[in-house]
Amino acid sequence: MTESRESPYIVAADAESFPALVVENSARGPVLVNFRSPEDETCQRQFALLEGLVGALDGRLLLVNVDVDAEAALARDLGVTDVPALKLFRKGRVVESRSGLQDEAALEVLVQYYVARDSDDVIDRAVPLFAEGRAQDAFRLLGEAMAEDPVNPRLPLAVARLLHHQGRTEAAIRLLDSVPEGVRQYDELLQFRILLGFRMEAGDEDDAALQARIDAAPDDPGPLRQRAARQVLAGEHAEALALLARLLEQETDADEAYARKAMLRVFALLAPDDPLRAEYGRYLQRHVH
Repeated sequence: MTESRESPYIVAADAESFPALVVENSARGPVLVNFRSPEDETCQRQFALLEGLVGALDGRLLLVNVDVDAEAALARDLGVTDVPALKLFRKGRVVESRSGLQDEAALEVLVQYYVARDSDDVIDRAVPLFAEGRAQDAFRLLGEAMAEDPVNPRLPLAVARLLHHQGRTEAAIRLLDSVPEGVRQYDELLQFRILLGFRMEAGDEDDAALQARIDAAPDDPGPLRQRAARQVLAGEHAEALALLARLLEQETDADEAYARKAMLRVFALLAPDDPLRAEYGRYLQRHVH
């Protein structure tokens, strides 16, 4: 349903329309959900700023308003306890949350890593060049774009993906570790960095050789860590977390808390509402404390 006569990119959602308006649309671009009480003055001030932001972005951001007075259950299910509150959805999941009145600068920071940017066009030009065997030209284009637009996280992510495709995984990791901290926290970049780390830990020996080492020394944490990394890369998160929990029981101070840190990395790959996060989060809390 239309919320604003001024912009087609501002709509209202209820519990029934929320999956289509928010979750499905977030697969195509960022969707900012504004939880508000229409009669609240702070919410009105927030909405005025959001209208300006949406207008400036000209179709690159969809704003969805939710009336918490009418949709109390929906707000509660999403963890909203006070208004105004904002949740930014991308690819079906919440990637950013804010509570309370946000000023114009804070709103711009909130969305800047997720909205389409002019420099994204460089990726569309560079990837075909790489596929044609012109890797040097592709990297040159992307490097120039990164220098001109250092806050676009999709540029270093694209370079890292191409480096990894070339088998230069360590170089990809160094690149991602060198980007500004704020850019580094972009959801897709962070997840790819985590996967590259597990790829390095997985090793290159075949599965049969790894299994033989595990059979020969069942309590040796090295091969078990490799097995857990391979499970993560295969998307077998439940199996990986179970194995890491086993390693956690055996871990000593000298191990530098590998299993605990690895479990937290797996959590970052999971959706916020994935039951594995709750199950192993409780386990991790009990073990640590």
